[in-house]
Amino acid sequence: MDVKTGEMGGCPMGQGDGGVRALLGRTNKDWWPEMLATEILNPNGATNPYGEDFNYAEAFKQLDYDALKADLKALMTDSQPWWPADYGHYGPFFIRMAWHAAGTYRTADGRGGANSGQQRFAPLDSWPDNGNLDKARRLLWPIKQKYGKNISWADLFILAGNVAIEDMGGPVFGFGGGRADVFEPERDIYWGSEDKWVNEGVQTRIAPEHGMHELEGPLAAIQMGLIYVNPEGPGGNPDPLQSARDMRATFERMAMDSEETVALTAGGHTFGKAHGNGDPSKLGAAPAGSDLAAQGFGWVSSNESGCGEHTVTSGIEGSWVNTPTQWSENYFRLLLDYEYELVKSPAGAQQWQPINQKEEDMAPAAWDPNKKVPTMMTTADMALKMDPEFRKISEKFRNDHEAFKDAFARAWFKLTHRDMGPKCRYLGPEVPEEDLIWQDPIPAGRMPSDAEVAAVKAKIADSGLTVSQLVKTAWASASTYRKSDHRGGANGARVRLAPQKDWDVNEPAELRKVLDTLEGLRGNLSMADTIVLGGVVALEKAGAGDVPFLGGRGDASQEQTDVDSFAVMEPQADAFRNYLPKKLSVKTEEMMLDRASLLGLSVPEMTVLIGGLRVLGANHGERGHGHLTKRPGKLTNDFFVHLLDMTNVWKAVEGTDDEEYVATDRTSGGETWRASRADLVFGSNSELRAVCEVYAEAGGQERFVKDFVAAWTKVMNADRFDVEQKDKLDTPVGIAEPVLAK
Repeated sequence: MDVKTGEMGGCPMGQGDGGVRALLGRTNKDWWPEMLATEILNPNGATNPYGEDFNYAEAFKQLDYDALKADLKALMTDSQPWWPADYGHYGPFFIRMAWHAAGTYRTADGRGGANSGQQRFAPLDSWPDNGNLDKARRLLWPIKQKYGKNISWADLFILAGNVAIEDMGGPVFGFGGGRADVFEPERDIYWGSEDKWVNEGVQTRIAPEHGMHELEGPLAAIQMGLIYVNPEGPGGNPDPLQSARDMRATFERMAMDSEETVALTAGGHTFGKAHGNGDPSKLGAAPAGSDLAAQGFGWVSSNESGCGEHTVTSGIEGSWVNTPTQWSENYFRLLLDYEYELVKSPAGAQQWQPINQKEEDMAPAAWDPNKKVPTMMTTADMALKMDPEFRKISEKFRNDHEAFKDAFARAWFKLTHRDMGPKCRYLGPEVPEEDLIWQDPIPAGRMPSDAEVAAVKAKIADSGLTVSQLVKTAWASASTYRKSDHRGGANGARVRLAPQKDWDVNEPAELRKVLDTLEGLRGNLSMADTIVLGGVVALEKAGAGDVPFLGGRGDASQEQTDVDSFAVMEPQADAFRNYLPKKLSVKTEEMMLDRASLLGLSVPEMTVLIGGLRVLGANHGERGHGHLTKRPGKLTNDFFVHLLDMTNVWKAVEGTDDEEYVATDRTSGGETWRASRADLVFGSNSELRAVCEVYAEAGGQERFVKDFVAAWTKVMNADRFDVEQKDKLDTPVGIAEPVLAK
């Protein structure tokens, strides 16, 4: 999706080729065919070795936080002979590790980021841009071993970066723990369709003369295997202005504006050095493809010692500043005061070197403090000097160091916490008190009494609002939730605010009527609670029996809502509402799976919700496709019964690109039903059909209602991190409802 226009720039999920699944692009097995297929033992996801009842938040509360930080600080200067520290300080190394753990985040689908420690697993542990970070993680192992389950790897990565900045005198805004580890790669992330890495001659994902709309959504990085952009320039072309274009767009897709982009780049490059002092052809395979005896280490180098002064990582060689282990004002001074010339590193990488550099501005050699060497800049750094907008910001920060410190600290905090969701999920003594708009703040709600709930339910039931209207509104509010970065959901009632109130999928004019009516009925309940309660009323009217309701939501204001940030969440297609305004290059059913995955749904949950929403009349507009019932507005299993009815013959409607179908009776030839591609896939796909059969068989109605209510309640409460719920996100359909915190 283009970040400015909202238009889709190619397939949002990727089509792939050679039999590669379009939803995921190339798999780890495609990249590294010899990898052990452990997933055969985990068909439903990896088992947590701490036990299924393990609560990381409770474990974190037992952590000796001050002792952990002290140990991390001691590690910074405890140089190990097997991977010695540049300048005797590991701080820059850990900053890079933390940055790259968090930097995969992208706003389009909320995937990536540091939230679950994915840098430990392929493909991220073996991306070219993560070269040699396997050593940083191994340096942390003694500390992880010491503190065990009380600190996750995911939290440790970010905390190590924070401590590194603090130890070198840099500004830190705060730290929030709460990132629980997973124990296998997250397999639902599309990283791209390329079959080669950035360092194998692959061109940039967009043509240099074209705009960023060519970069297919939801991708943010410019080439396969990069966190952001190629430091040598687009496709290796050392053009600072083209690099600036790539930086601006890719950082924006990762939730950063231009000022944050400059602050992060300059702040990060105030520390440490790049490594390219040797022959890159002597590097061994990445961790995922390395020899068994390497024990998970990758990029084993035969370039002399292979480490220390002979290290080759990016291929670029040198430090950016003359004080690489101290926070300083030197980055902007050196960048702006010197003219630079294009040179090549010992590894052959293109980089920029200051002309006639003064000796006092040169950097100490990493392994001989008595020796001076020239500093350098990458093409991406030169973009901050050559691009007019970036140059203006750079001049501002050069002239106001306090503004630079504040901007870097805040941008670093945002980078490393952007995917954690609401602030109530943050743990530890260093959580900042300030509410930041990118945290999607919501005022605390008030738990309504049973009497208040009953009174508002009665008013809604007598309001004249239909089952369809109430279901559509509740679904529009809650189904924005994404398990990837815990954004969206019913809490806050942002469906009544820009931009969500104007999304086409939400039918703005009809939505406004329903919201206005509910506003007049809600009494002391929040609008967020009232919208969800309206869905409860609708389901009970439709024959669902007693539907659970968990109150206590708050109402966000327009001022607390980042319109641009929420705009990228607008659905381009929504199979749950049979919404497809235009044909996309990715299959409709794959878009459906992706949406269900972001909602945290299982196959049965997705299936039962689709079937129930159809008969309840939740389709976008007046579209009757997939209703498959003569009893609209009643919670029946008719969708499944009629979809599997063998008296029907289905045929694609001409001119609809196989998106619309009509059924005729085998005997009479008369038209019986109309359906969309998103409907018929439940009869076509063998796995989905197997679930449909459960709900269509004799006795299936009771099971259907029970499972629909459970799946509906799960979606309504998916974002309720402000209360404790039993099995809130991972409970299969048909299990007990959420309970209030004690």
